[in-house]
Amino acid sequence: MLYHIRMDVNLPPDLDPDVRADLLAREKEYSQKQQREGRWPHLWRIAGEFANVSIVDVADHDELHAVLSGLPLFPYMDIEVTPLAVHPNKIAD
Repeated sequence: MLYHIRMDVNLPPDLDPDVRADLLAREKEYSQKQQREGRWPHLWRIAGEFANVSIVDVADHDELHAVLSGLPLFPYMDIEVTPLAVHPNKIAD
């Protein structure tokens, strides 16, 4: 199943710099693992914001929740999930 995901990150401004650096390093490692394993085929930064949009490809809603809730930044994110369906006018691959 494909999902369009928007994630806005809201780190506390007073977060300890070492904690912030650790969170960001673990986030990078985790998200790149998901990409290498094929669950996260598209990832784009939204220019000028601490936010991104992604296309995630997982088996079902439960796997999506597991992937998203596994993000180290998950507690600091506002996430919008839009399930995607094949458009009837799409030319077949």
